[in-house]
Amino acid sequence: MPDTLVDMLVVGGGYVGLAAAVAVKQAAPHLNVEVIEAAPEHVWQKDERASAIIAAATKMLDVLGVWNEIATEAQPINRMIVTDSRTADPVRPVFLTFDGEIEEGRPFAHMVPNVAMVRALRGAAERLGIAIRHGLMATGFVTTSTRCTVSLSDGSTVATRLLVACDGVRSKLRDMAGIKTVTWDYGQSGIVATVAHERPHEGVAEEHFLPSGPFAILPLTNNRSSLVWTERTAEADRLVSSDDLVFEEELQRRFGHKLGDLQVVGGKKAFPLGLTLARAFVAPRFALAGDAAHGIHPISGQGLNLGFKDVAALAETIVEGDRLGLDIGALNVLERYQSWRRFDTFRMGVTTDVLNRLFSNDITPIRIARDFGLGVVERMPRLKNFFIDQAAGKSGEGGPKLLAGEAI
Repeated sequence: MPDTLVDMLVVGGGYVGLAAAVAVKQAAPHLNVEVIEAAPEHVWQKDERASAIIAAATKMLDVLGVWNEIATEAQPINRMIVTDSRTADPVRPVFLTFDGEIEEGRPFAHMVPNVAMVRALRGAAERLGIAIRHGLMATGFVTTSTRCTVSLSDGSTVATRLLVACDGVRSKLRDMAGIKTVTWDYGQSGIVATVAHERPHEGVAEEHFLPSGPFAILPLTNNRSSLVWTERTAEADRLVSSDDLVFEEELQRRFGHKLGDLQVVGGKKAFPLGLTLARAFVAPRFALAGDAAHGIHPISGQGLNLGFKDVAALAETIVEGDRLGLDIGALNVLERYQSWRRFDTFRMGVTTDVLNRLFSNDITPIRIARDFGLGVVERMPRLKNFFIDQAAGKSGEGGPKLLAGEAI
């Protein structure tokens, strides 16, 4: 017999997995929800990265009761600037700008330290009585008509009505479930680092399209910025392994001098970039969410936000199914979640793939065409507003309630 029986088992204790657990437990307190996390208990506190959180996601986090805590460390993005140039160009013409507010007092995005997000979500999980078990991996599972029995790395088992895999882009559980993916490698890596600078950024985010890929400067609190710097993989490895003097010199060439002298604070890391899209999001008693369902290029800053959209749709599917007396792990219940999320994810994956291929080159005719296109968008306010709304996660009627700031 299994050691434990729960209603929902989430494998993966990052922000997506924690948000899914909190959203379901908050709306349906009678459900027994548990989280399994492979990393030791305090590893999450060492994450130096920050993420862009769109307005729709902040509304969801507000409903979950954690945004006020996160907001104290969040930096609003007041403006977005897009340029297209070569690294050595002395001037970088601005082709497109976006003002930050989508409604009174609400910018289209914030930059948030990952540690602040996880800390707040873990606190909410603790208050709701959600158990988080560390240092454990799911080594296999067997599904029957009534339950899914998950084997863990300590030799124990957990039986659950629904297994939710939030175990990353290289998801082992996705493979165990037999779900195939569309996958390819871009031959690029994203360098992630935090820099301090002399002058204030005024909440302005910049995306410089350079021949090797996008170079994003994203504002943080306390006169710092977060970098997502795309390079060919070999060059990225060279830069990350170089000493700080060489790295900062190369950084300054791309960053420019308008914010004064730069200094890297904390570490610098490179992550391989590719596209991974799951062909299915669900199976009997099984659902994928976050990077386990989709890994996309960071060119649009939407990766984490796709995961939060998954959370909103999955939580509403589970809670409403439970309220109707349905089996929350049944495939016909879970298919609503899949129909909600699969097309949007595919569309975003294709969009980021096309943008990366369009902008990560130095072919003159393509440069002329893309710069003309950016200029057209800049001169058409309605079209700009449409893109801002999309970036902020605005959706029409029929979208998940949490993304509209409504309780399930």
